[in-house]
Amino acid sequence: MAEPESLTGRTQRPVVLAVDDLPSNLAVASAMLEELDVDIRLAEDGPTALQYAELAPQPDLILLDVMMPGMDGHEVLARLRANPATRHIPVIFVTALDTPGDEHSGLLEGAVDYIAKPLQAPVFRARVRNHLELKLARV
Repeated sequence: MAEPESLTGRTQRPVVLAVDDLPSNLAVASAMLEELDVDIRLAEDGPTALQYAELAPQPDLILLDVMMPGMDGHEVLARLRANPATRHIPVIFVTALDTPGDEHSGLLEGAVDYIAKPLQAPVFRARVRNHLELKLARV
């Protein structure tokens, strides 16, 4: 097994909130993130994600599915950006919607990145790590 990749010399590990309505997708994302030195929170719907985004310590990064019943990822992102307490948290859309138009729309809405499913573990981890490092460098 590979050694965990430490993101910084912080005493507290970065927190990643993964949001997807399918438990199997959350399990895959969690397994892929195990090599990073992060704490992972899981939410299966938009309202829960919004609650978890405000819990202390707040997430350093949110991985957000777009297609969810009830409140989709677009609405979750809009609410995160409208809330002064959560607007600073970077969000990566992680979705099966993979057209250039979907990606363009997501980025215009305020997502910092857009990752299409199925996930490729090395690329997924690298992008998550990069965005965490960017976020932590700004603190």
